[in-house]
Amino acid sequence: MKFPPASDIRKIRKSLDITQAELAGASGISQSTIAKIEREKISASYSTIVRLFETLEEMRHEDQKNLTAADVASKGVVTVQGTDKVHVASDLMRTTGFSQLPVLSDGLPVGSISERGIFDLLRKGRTMDELGQIQVSKVMDESFPVVTENTPISSVTTMMGNCNAVLVAKKGRIVGMITNSDMLKLI
Repeated sequence: MKFPPASDIRKIRKSLDITQAELAGASGISQSTIAKIEREKISASYSTIVRLFETLEEMRHEDQKNLTAADVASKGVVTVQGTDKVHVASDLMRTTGFSQLPVLSDGLPVGSISERGIFDLLRKGRTMDELGQIQVSKVMDESFPVVTENTPISSVTTMMGNCNAVLVAKKGRIVGMITNSDMLKLI
């Protein structure tokens, strides 16, 4: 296994929000030694560096096991209504950078619309002008699944094998959305 330079130990530890004392407890290497390595005051042995990186990796995996849908979801979900025209959805996708949007009715998900779905309709012979004036409800796809904010991320990962996004709800209200892009950030 190839490791980053020893100088990255501090950066990785900080990104995981782990103190030197916590890393010392988990790795069996003293906190003072870790501090000296991070400040580049000593050149640690290969076995010490290996143990620190392996411990950090284990701690990263343990941290990800405890992630919930709320931890990963993008907040401020951009949505459209079923009564909106397709051009409104298309404009929103273009300006926000999202490739798919949930369709809501009275705050509840009733469908979804995506760039791919719009292009499929164009390939089937619809013109851009015609498609732009159709109501979203007439061309929308199935709704994205909805999970609670406390759903383990492992369950969300399984669900995403069959869909492009998952909506996150708190007390029945949509508060976030997890896309493939959000999941890739965990790697």
